[in-house]
Amino acid sequence: MTLTRQRAEQIFSKVLKYSTADETEAIIGATTYSLTRFANNIIHQNVAEEGLSVSVRTVVGQRTARASTNKTDEVSIRQVCEAAMGLARLQPPDPELLSMPGAQTFRSVDRFYGETAELNPQARAQTVHMVIERAEKDGLTAAGVFSSGATATGLFNSRGLSAFHEETVSEFSVTMLGDTSSGWAKNTSPNSGTLEPEVLADRAAQKALGSREPREIAPGKYRVILEPAAVLDLLGFLFFDFGGLAIHEQRSCLTGRLGQKLFGDNINVRDDVYHPLQAGAPFDGEGMPRQRVTLVENGVVKTVVYARQTAKKMATEPTGHGFPLPNEYGEAPMNIVMDGGRASIEEMVSSTDRGLLVTRLWYIREVDPFQKILTGMTRDGTFWIEDGQVRHGVRNFRFNQSVIEMLSNVEMMGPAQRTAGEESFEMVVPAMKVRDFSFSSLTKF
Repeated sequence: MTLTRQRAEQIFSKVLKYSTADETEAIIGATTYSLTRFANNIIHQNVAEEGLSVSVRTVVGQRTARASTNKTDEVSIRQVCEAAMGLARLQPPDPELLSMPGAQTFRSVDRFYGETAELNPQARAQTVHMVIERAEKDGLTAAGVFSSGATATGLFNSRGLSAFHEETVSEFSVTMLGDTSSGWAKNTSPNSGTLEPEVLADRAAQKALGSREPREIAPGKYRVILEPAAVLDLLGFLFFDFGGLAIHEQRSCLTGRLGQKLFGDNINVRDDVYHPLQAGAPFDGEGMPRQRVTLVENGVVKTVVYARQTAKKMATEPTGHGFPLPNEYGEAPMNIVMDGGRASIEEMVSSTDRGLLVTRLWYIREVDPFQKILTGMTRDGTFWIEDGQVRHGVRNFRFNQSVIEMLSNVEMMGPAQRTAGEESFEMVVPAMKVRDFSFSSLTKF
């Protein structure tokens, strides 16, 4: 279902017609999404869906609540407005509740690609066919997904706020399986033409072939080269701590550490929705313009991000990183960009006497929230490096590692790139060479 700004405004006019609340907000979203899934070297699933949602938040006195529907006829809009008002009246008063923001000015971002929105099952199947041929060439088994779609979101309120954004989405992920090994690669982008599925398939195949008959290496602390996906999935556990409410409630690992040098000199991080490799809307869940925010500079924690209510509590300005209200989380930076370096993975390998190359991580869990110690396992391509060369595959490890310590031990970095993993949201991050990364035990595979 196509959602234009005009159509979204028409739906909101119905919301205003039936809401008698003191203030009214509506988030109107539409999604078209299709996916081709393959495994055992055959396509076994193709699905397509489209939907539209209308989420209405009302304010009655100092009380607020939200109700949603997926219908836009007059009766359904009236019912969702009445539900939101009824729920609001049942809430306890919130003395910190702010009035909804008024009209805002947003910087335009162009993230809609017609060819991605129009990508059809036949085109996806042809791509998957080439990937399967690549697997069969070396006796491997391929599995993965190729998806594409488009989203549109409008956010409006009774105080004059009017925000609208549309963009396309696409993803290609592939795992190549051998008898004793596996390899993996993934990419996401608003522009499906930049996914390069055949390149990803070849990368995954080479990892599966190169890690056959993996050998055991003793657990311990090693120099490790983390490919971007591995970096991303670790960092995903850190950046929810860069929210003002988490600091205010003393549940962030940065509590008492703002302004301190927590990481190495070479760590520089910002939140930047306008970066050309990023995705997302230029406004947050409250309709505030997203700002570029320097989070870490030369290892020093400079600041965190703020939603409107948190900013008022902490006597500062909002940065446009809030989630739709009501919520328990406050805010978080969701467009992470970390500065990288110039070293290729090959150069990192050649400069390493003894160490490990890690493709990605999985099943990551937090052990110590203040020191940000995480545990998890390597997967789909773990290799032993000796005398500057990748020698062979190794059995996967379980790790126990502080992300804070890791970011103090980064010796080399590659160019920052748009990266997707399986445990976190997409970021722009580099590959890293890190000393003293702690592997605690071997796995059985």
